[in-house]
Amino acid sequence: MRLSSLADYAVVMMGAAARHCGSASLVDAEGRKRARTSATELAAETGIPLPTAQKLVSLLTRAGLLKSVRGAGGGIKLARPSAAISLADIIEAIEGPIAMTNCTTHTTCSCTIAPDCSVKPHWNAVNSAIRGALGDVSLASISAGARI
Repeated sequence: MRLSSLADYAVVMMGAAARHCGSASLVDAEGRKRARTSATELAAETGIPLPTAQKLVSLLTRAGLLKSVRGAGGGIKLARPSAAISLADIIEAIEGPIAMTNCTTHTTCSCTIAPDCSVKPHWNAVNSAIRGALGDVSLASISAGARI
């Protein structure tokens, strides 16, 4: 099992966004705490190409993980505290539901061996374990550089 590059980049970008949008050590030119960032800033910091960063901002905003603010002082910010966003949330925003096989995400399985499959009943437990493990890792721990 391997994450797509886009999902990997999303985790990296969300970590950077959390550092920018919640750190008292980050201040603007007037000495005020920064609460917003931009796709351009995140791309520059992470090395992710700007078009990819913009696409990720759009996907993460649509998934409710980022919030876009228009106007003077606008930009993007986390939609909720970093401790309330999990690695599973970020991955699912990009990849869709975490599933090892199609049998667990579709009500009907088009697999030719489905009627006689002895493994199918166990995939939901595997998916739950993986989702649970990813759900236990918060964006706060990722952005703080904590070891998992």
